[in-house]
Amino acid sequence: MPVEFLGIAATNDGSEVTPRSGASFDKGYTLRLARAHEEYGWDRILFAYGSGSPDPSPAAAYVAARTDTIQLLVAHRPNVSYPTFAAKTFATLDHISDGRLGVHFITGGNDHEQRREGDFHPKDERYARTREYIRIVKKAWTSHEPFDHEGDHYRFHDFVSDTFPVQQPYPLVSFGGSSPAAYAAGGAEADVYCLWGEPLERTAEQIASVKAAARAAGRTDVPRI
Repeated sequence: MPVEFLGIAATNDGSEVTPRSGASFDKGYTLRLARAHEEYGWDRILFAYGSGSPDPSPAAAYVAARTDTIQLLVAHRPNVSYPTFAAKTFATLDHISDGRLGVHFITGGNDHEQRREGDFHPKDERYARTREYIRIVKKAWTSHEPFDHEGDHYRFHDFVSDTFPVQQPYPLVSFGGSSPAAYAAGGAEADVYCLWGEPLERTAEQIASVKAAARAAGRTDVPRI
């Protein structure tokens, strides 16, 4: 099984033990860190999402225009934008990066953090919404004909995009979560399923749950871990 090294695309020099020395989005620091990952052979860097943090998509666009090979994984919460809008945003970013984009869909495990941006859905419902959201984004990335959608969380008519990703059929879809609702959503839709670092026995159980969810969704493949 191939191993991929994933780093963090921090936008400032602050940490859990050290206050940052400048702005929350420090362009110089962001670029130096990204280029260091690229220079030393890391595969990919994650632009994380937080309710009060710099927006990861324009931060990734800034780095994409100034790097050559490092893959970019952009975290995205479905509650902050409509899926058709997100699909166009990420398709555009895939062009800016010359096909180096991946999207990490995060549902939000902390109710307080979610409510900061107006999301009051319970966790299981959030995962169901994320699954529907990813399906819409994928269809917007691949459909050249107008389509309608009538779902539990989204409804629209006659949408068609004129902006498609460089990567075909679409960029990497990454996902994370550690509950039955998460396994059902990510097992059905993700290319890569991310887990926390936990004891091996618990990790094996989670991998088995993801694979079972993928099979239940009718997939012939399973997400990479």
